[in-house]
Amino acid sequence: MLSQKYKDMCNTPSVIRSLAVYASERGKEIGYENVFDYSLGNPSVPVPEEFNKAIRELTETLSSNELHGYSPNPGNPGVRTAIAESLKKRFGLPYEQKHIFMTSAAASAIAHAVRCVTAPGDEVLTFAPHFPEYVPYINETGAVLKVVPADTGSFQINFDEFEKMLNPKVQAVLINTPNNPSGVAYSSATLKRLADTLYEKQKEYGHEIFLISDEPYREIVFKGADAPYVSSFYDNTLSCYSFSKSLSVPGERIGYVAVNPAAKDADMIVPMCVQISRGTGHNCPSSIIQMAAARCAYLTSDLSVYETNMNLIYDKLIELGFTVVKPGGTFYIFPKALEEDSQAFCEKAKKYDLILVPGDSFKAKGFFRMAYCIDTEKVKRSLPVLEKFVKEEYGR
Repeated sequence: MLSQKYKDMCNTPSVIRSLAVYASERGKEIGYENVFDYSLGNPSVPVPEEFNKAIRELTETLSSNELHGYSPNPGNPGVRTAIAESLKKRFGLPYEQKHIFMTSAAASAIAHAVRCVTAPGDEVLTFAPHFPEYVPYINETGAVLKVVPADTGSFQINFDEFEKMLNPKVQAVLINTPNNPSGVAYSSATLKRLADTLYEKQKEYGHEIFLISDEPYREIVFKGADAPYVSSFYDNTLSCYSFSKSLSVPGERIGYVAVNPAAKDADMIVPMCVQISRGTGHNCPSSIIQMAAARCAYLTSDLSVYETNMNLIYDKLIELGFTVVKPGGTFYIFPKALEEDSQAFCEKAKKYDLILVPGDSFKAKGFFRMAYCIDTEKVKRSLPVLEKFVKEEYGR
């Protein structure tokens, strides 16, 4: 008999993916260049040439088994060492190979991290607005995700609500900075207050509370933004990283868990991840992609286009009277819709071939997300369309 649980999940598909499919189908009708698709966060800039060069050199110099055989369960030892050394050099924490576990990008990293520090029935807190897939990521572990309401004025942490929701059942807090969907980076002041609160509650409750930091946008930070490294503030931090956005390789599915060396039982966490892999079916990512990523540990794609696009869109939104917090990074912006029902707002936008994502699934009703990882030329062409939409539908 088919599992009713997963049959039921089929009735609630990803809103983002559904809109991306709609945009693709609409593109077949009118030409995709005429669909202003702000739905899916798919990197739009090329990979660094060094990454492609690394792939070529690896295929020309290594044996078939080295290229295509299994790596050890925690990942290729040389790759783990290279990543640890890069983190140590960049952020000043004493990472070693033993603190790095290679994963199939950040989703897999979160899946492992949560299982390491929770048991079924434990609570994990996260902050709205949040990536919708956190719901299955956490709840499928047996832990229970609870969402702290958003501070919609700044999209920093709503500490008043956070402190109300903290209780002895909370074993982990999941954050995402810079944030999808708001684009906001948590400031040094925010992270210090978060760390101070967690240290205080650990002492009160008599157990560790782990901070799981989802960091796929860590390298996409704009001029003037205060976007520090999370693990520098709190010992019990597990950093969940993906090269998908920094190197523009989302299809390669490569990332890692980096255990803060100061964390409680830090040396046990990677071996635990290995055991978790046995039950989740994750048994080491691609060997050749691991090695290529390690060779590019200090590199990124040319990410400057995202800031260019953000400024163009932000300025137009402000001109049209939208309320919007200026992003400090990522390739997302999260304005307040021009009516309370953001789903209705986004549905109206579709008539103009503007594909926008309502904020409901991010737990921020009344807002909408634009993923501006598209060509700047297309962004520029979309702005008069956005203006026409606002004028005709809302009289502005």
